[in-house]
Amino acid sequence: MCVTAVESRPPGVLGTSSSPKHRPFGARVMAFVALTKPRIIELLLITTVPVMFLAQQGVPDLKLVLLTCLGGYLSAGGANALNMYIDRDIDALMDRTSQRPLVTGMVSPRECLAFGLSLAVVSTLLFGLTVNWLSAWLALGALLFYVVVYTMILKRRTSQNIVWGGIAGCMPVLIGWSAVTNSMSWAPVILFLVMFFWTPPHYWPLSMKVKDDYARVGVPMLPVVASNKVVARQIVLYSWVMVAVSLLLTPLGYTGWFYTAVALVAGGWWLWEAHALQNRAKGEATGGKLKEMRLFHWSITYVSLLFVAVAVDPFLR
Repeated sequence: MCVTAVESRPPGVLGTSSSPKHRPFGARVMAFVALTKPRIIELLLITTVPVMFLAQQGVPDLKLVLLTCLGGYLSAGGANALNMYIDRDIDALMDRTSQRPLVTGMVSPRECLAFGLSLAVVSTLLFGLTVNWLSAWLALGALLFYVVVYTMILKRRTSQNIVWGGIAGCMPVLIGWSAVTNSMSWAPVILFLVMFFWTPPHYWPLSMKVKDDYARVGVPMLPVVASNKVVARQIVLYSWVMVAVSLLLTPLGYTGWFYTAVALVAGGWWLWEAHALQNRAKGEATGGKLKEMRLFHWSITYVSLLFVAVAVDPFLR
């Protein structure tokens, strides 16, 4: 599906503030931090560090953990900055992104581009020189996938954008494992798949909430091009596969009773919320009655609990 290009500088919106040079230093610093989308990166680190505990079957080297987290933050931050550079035209038209630094003029497009590229280079070298080169290439691959495949190719062309574009957000699992072992195994692959099937039912409820924003800029997120019933059905489907995949770690010998118990309870609650959303969608609920954000918020709690269990489980076996 192709979409119509959006005017890159809508009058009175993009770049209307004064020159960044005349902005307070502290505000400028915070604007550059905002380019990295730190709240999203928090979630990426939640899926990185626990996998390092699983790979080590105990406590990994603290210095290695810190370097991996720093490299991961810089790499993901660079990807997010480049994403904002590319999407600055539609960010100016969407309510939820209207205060991003490029839209307000706190950071110029040229500064954002240079910042994102610099973070990409620094993070790759940091990983390669202090962790290992396998982790470096995985991090660089995730960055390029997010910027090129998702942002530049998929996002504005297909309703499957978040499905395949979400692969970039699954990579920290592989990076965490490779940082400790400098190799791959079935355990990180399984957790990669958990995150792959988690991403659409995590993001689609939010897309349902702000679908008017996406429709306004011609981004074909699934809730824009399909009814709530269809979206909810897809959410339930992905949710069942996600929970099933999450339970594969134990029969393969990577985890024990504690992880299994958490995966069953947290996954069961997820499925309850997913089916509840589907029932409300079938009942033609709209607006606040659809309560789609309940599943969105629970999805963050779910992944946090699951990966905490991944980290704790080795100590209880």
